Amino acid sequence: MGFWFYMLLSNLLIPAIMIGFGLMFIKRPPKTVNYLFGYRTTRSMKNQDTWAFAHQYCGRLWFRWGLVLLPVTLVVMLLLLGRPEDTVGTVGGLFCLVQAVPLVGCIFPTEAALKRTFDKDGNRRPGV
Repeated sequence: MGFWFYMLLSNLLIPAIMIGFGLMFIKRPPKTVNYLFGYRTTRSMKNQDTWAFAHQYCGRLWFRWGLVLLPVTLVVMLLLLGRPEDTVGTVGGLFCLVQAVPLVGCIFPTEAALKRTFDKDGNRRPGV
């Protein structure tokens, strides 16, 4: 039971991080472009406008995905309650990898939105 509880907490970390950082990026993104913290890609760091846009966009995606993953994680882990430790560990580890897909995968739609909204120099496109 102790290992199951450990895996439950481990698997709840990614949704919790996505919800927490998603809210933070939406409400209080890093104020200035920096190389230490935030959504840091070449396109997002062009200027303050691209920086703010990227954090808003990625924050919304992370928040929504975190809200989807949280109950799914709870259901999956409840289905593993009472199972052998090797089963809990294997399924829990694989589910953690599944959770990492939307965590990292949010980069692709965010970069596409940046490309649609801004030109290569970071200026907003007309009419967008």
